[in-house]
Amino acid sequence: MKPPTKTNVARILDKEKAPYEIKTYDFDPDDLNALHAAESFGLDPARVFKTLVLRGDRNGLFVCVIPSCRNVDLKKAAKVSGNKSAEMLHVKELLENTGYIRGACSPIGMKKHFPTFIDESVNSWDSITVSAGQRGVMLLVAPADIIRIARMTPADITKDNNDD
Repeated sequence: MKPPTKTNVARILDKEKAPYEIKTYDFDPDDLNALHAAESFGLDPARVFKTLVLRGDRNGLFVCVIPSCRNVDLKKAAKVSGNKSAEMLHVKELLENTGYIRGACSPIGMKKHFPTFIDESVNSWDSITVSAGQRGVMLLVAPADIIRIARMTPADITKDNNDD
């Protein structure tokens, strides 16, 4: 395992005086599943959050940050973002719109700010992990800090992995 990397996301947290811990793990580029990060750290998967970018039919791109063990509920996400419907942004469009690649998308430090919603379960934890902007690098950070810095709105935006 390589030593922790200071990423642009970490620099933004430094500038905002938000404490964090860098965590690294070995990732498989063919299996970029956030559950793997949770297993690597021995953390509850509900505490390891993944960042998803969606496109609404009315308001364009927006971001949902959800626990790795859950799925985004497209109907709930559309409603909370002021859209009638929403779909996942195609992976080919991710880099040009956010500055991040699949498996390294962070809610902090995107090319531009998009409306960002975090699953309301975030308030159950004293700290959560999110991508630090590089594959295999995560940040452990307090929910209040990431909500403030990424200008997120907590909302009910998920469903269980086995829900239709």
